[in-house]
Order: sequence, then structure tokens, then C-alpha cells
Amino acid sequence: MATTTHSPPPQVRHRAPNAERRRSPAAPLLLAAWAGGVAVLALWWHDTASVLGSAGWLTGAGRITGLLCGYMCALLIALMARVPWLETGVGSDRTARWHASAGRWTLSLLLAHIVLTTLGYAAQAHVGPLPELGTIVFDLPDMVKGTAGAVLLLAVGYTSVRAVRRAMRYETWYYLHLTTYAAVFLAFSHQLALGADFVGSAPARAAWYALYAFAAGLVVWFRVLTPLGLNLRHRLRVEGVVREAPGVYSLWIRGRRLDRLGVQPGQFMRWRFLAPGMWSACHPYSLSAVPRGDLLRITVKALGDHSGAVATLRPGTRVWAEGPYGALTAARRRRGKVLLIAGGTGITPLRALFESLPAAPGALTLLYRARTAEELALRGELEAIAAGRGARLVYALNGPDGARTPITSERLRALLPDLARHDVYLCGPHGMAVAAYDALRTAKVPASRIHYESFEM
Repeated sequence: MATTTHSPPPQVRHRAPNAERRRSPAAPLLLAAWAGGVAVLALWWHDTASVLGSAGWLTGAGRITGLLCGYMCALLIALMARVPWLETGVGSDRTARWHASAGRWTLSLLLAHIVLTTLGYAAQAHVGPLPELGTIVFDLPDMVKGTAGAVLLLAVGYTSVRAVRRAMRYETWYYLHLTTYAAVFLAFSHQLALGADFVGSAPARAAWYALYAFAAGLVVWFRVLTPLGLNLRHRLRVEGVVREAPGVYSLWIRGRRLDRLGVQPGQFMRWRFLAPGMWSACHPYSLSAVPRGDLLRITVKALGDHSGAVATLRPGTRVWAEGPYGALTAARRRRGKVLLIAGGTGITPLRALFESLPAAPGALTLLYRARTAEELALRGELEAIAAGRGARLVYALNGPDGARTPITSERLRALLPDLARHDVYLCGPHGMAVAAYDALRTAKVPASRIHYESFEM
């Protein structure tokens, strides 16, 4: 059944969905991370006999923040590794926010280390902070490396500020972000050369090497070797491009032995198209259909240079893929009845779930938000799936005057009186998804049954 809904704006606000917790390995991992931080503090405590005077307290605090900054650098690298079980078990959105949070902690500790150490050494030498900073940078061994690493980390942190990042091309931001590896390598070298806790302690040095080797091993395995094996095994190529709606195109991709790829409906992969002007960019796009034999499909809306160029890809173009990633899958489901809420290109993962989620007739509903009927991508497929499965398909379009149609708790309860007994999958632009989440929580849907991935930091 296909209908169109209109409703008044919502009034109640709840916590944003990206703050919600899921059943996942998150708690044990966070506990392990905190335990590592405590172990770092224990290392300082063990190696510090006494702290005397203000200079001693400042340099001691500088050592602590330096150690913690080094530890956070290792965690930062590990979170950049795209470990599959972390991306699917914890969720790509939460992993991304952990990475952003670790970055903020790292930069804060780095600045505190620089300031406290400089002030402590200046107090000991009875000179001003700026002259002492120059002495530290240019006279102490390996400090030029450490300074270069610090500058790189601060530059990466600056470009990660939301307003700055949005003003940059994605490709520029991405490649600047990769300099984090060089920054951490330089900082690691500096810390082992000058860190009082490592110079005289072979066990401490061994533990530090093991920590960084583990983080580096994750990156090499999951960012280099795993994608290399995937692409050598599956040999992906563009099969064809189909226009679905104004500015929206589906890309069919052919490969070998795709049954071994392990991708599930609702997941996404990172795609690099080896065509002129596109090979340097790697973007995440969800599957918009259940994999069929040796074919995969993604559906892309032209929002920038890369996504706009997808429509020009020629059959036979080589494709480099990484993944699959994401936890917006059937594994999250807990109830027999399911509501899918999609907005814009958020329809792509939900269209695959609409086709594949096991459900009795009448137990599956898809609510699709778009501005106009012309922007309803994949409309014919959705209506065919709804008819074939006995599912319900509802469109929420702007009014005749162009007024936006929000999704409210009243409209949702009118659509599904037993809404609170549904699982809900939610995907769309961040503002729309937050508003829909508020409406769901107002309608008494438990947070644990609202399944949503957001990449807003």
C-alpha cells in the first residue's frame, strides 16, 4: 500500500540518537581503554620517588600528560584501522565518535604536556617560558622530531573541527588526516628517546613497543592487506549505471565469488573508482539491493564532485572496495514487527532491508520522507516489494505549497497504533533522523529498539 502523510511540527526533544547505547562490546572495550590509562599512571608513580617544589610538580604533570598523550596516540591509530568486528559490533558511527573523542583527548594532553613541561623546566632554570621553549626544541636530542610530530597532530586536529572540515574537499581532508601516522611515529621516537620512564626501564620500553606494534599491526592488516586480498579475490568492475531520480544514480558492480564477501543488507562499503579524476577518493556508499549472484548495487545522489561523477562511469571501470562495514543489519532486530524510516538517500540501506527482513504480511512498514514525488528514488522497486510481501509503504512528502512535512509522534501512532512494540530502523539526513528519533521516543519506543547510525561528530 502506498499513501502520503502530512503532519504538524514536533514539540518534544530527546537525546540525539547518536548518544544512545546499543548491546555491543563497547563497555568491555572502554573498560580496557581506561585500564590502560591507569597502567600508564602507575608507570609514572612507580618511577617517581618524590616531587619537590613547584618546578617538580610542573615537570611531573608534564610527564604524566606526555605519557597519557602517547597512550592516546596508540588508541587513535587503533581506531583508524577499521577493524571489521569493531565496525560491525560496536557500529561504525560509534567507532567514528570514539576516534573523534580520542583525537580531542590527544590534542588536549599534547598541549598540556608542552605547556607544563616548558613551565617546569623554565622554573628550574630560572628563565622565561619562551626562551626555555626554544632551548627545549633546539638543544634537546630528538626534540625537532617531537616538535614536528606535535605540529602535524595540531594541524590534523584543526582540520577536523567541524566548520573547517565542511569547508574543505573531502579528499583534501582525508589525505591530511593520513599524516596522523607520521605525527605519531615522530612522537613515538621522541618519547622513547627522552621519556624518563623509558630511558632507564627495559620492561617499560618493551611494553611501549608492544602497544604501538599492536596498533600498527591492526592498520597494516585491516587497512592494507585485507582490502588487497578482497580486491584480488573479487575483481570488481562497473557493470552499468542507471538513473533512478533527478541527480540519483544506481551503480551495478560485477565481481567474482561475491558470496564470500560477507556483506549484509543495511551495510556499506568504501568505494574507490579507478577512473580519471576519481581514483584518489574513497567514499562510503550503502548497498541498495540484496547482492544477486555476481552483482552488487549502490545508489548515489550527486552531492559533490565525486558523487556527481558516478553517473559518468563507463562499464568495465575497475573498482577498489573496502568493507563491509556498519551495524544497521537484521542482527539488531528484537521484535516481529518492524518500521523503517528513510529520508533522502537514506533509502539505500533501508531498501535492501525492506526486501530482505523476514516479516509476516502486515508486519513490515517503510516510511519514506522526500520533498517531492519526483525525488522518490527506487519508487517502482519499493512498490513492487511492498505488493509482493504484503508490506506497507508510506510516503511523507512536502505539501502543495512546498512546506516541509515533519515526522511526529502523533502521525507515527496514527500510522501504527502498536508502534511501541516495533523495532525501528532509521536512516537519513542528520536533522531529519534526530527529529524522527524524538518522535519515536515520545511515542514510547524504547531506545534499545531504535537502530540508527550517524556520522555527525
